[in-house]
Amino acid sequence: MTSFENLSVGDTINGPTFDVSRDSIRLFCDGSLDYNPLHLDDDYMKNSFGKTNFGGIIMHGMNNFGLITRMLTDWAYPAGAIQRRLETRWLKPVKPGDTIQPVGVVKSKQLTQKSRWVLIDVLVRNQKGEHVAAGEAMVEFPLSGSMAASIAS
Repeated sequence: MTSFENLSVGDTINGPTFDVSRDSIRLFCDGSLDYNPLHLDDDYMKNSFGKTNFGGIIMHGMNNFGLITRMLTDWAYPAGAIQRRLETRWLKPVKPGDTIQPVGVVKSKQLTQKSRWVLIDVLVRNQKGEHVAAGEAMVEFPLSGSMAASIAS
């Protein structure tokens, strides 16, 4: 099981794979109430979209965010830790037929008087190994009873 004590810089967290389909994109639109045509309308996406041409509908970027959050929660929650911050940016569009997977790499650990923190570089890659999203997360591990007492004294 994951614990703050046994973590090392460079440790890797592998999240679940996710097969992107028109149905999964539609379900995310329904769940988020975001019915932007770039997620649903092939005719709208036939031409250039701003300065880009995606060549078809694309998955909602927040779906990447949700997949990263699931990875962090599955990893941290059994140790009593919680995700405190997540920042990401979208690097490439994700389309129906893609398979994506989030990955985290422990970047640093820090002990403060009130808690223990882990910074994690996060990314999502597709089936070609291309990075489609990247960012940074912060996870807080609670102080253990004995550790809290030694810091307080």
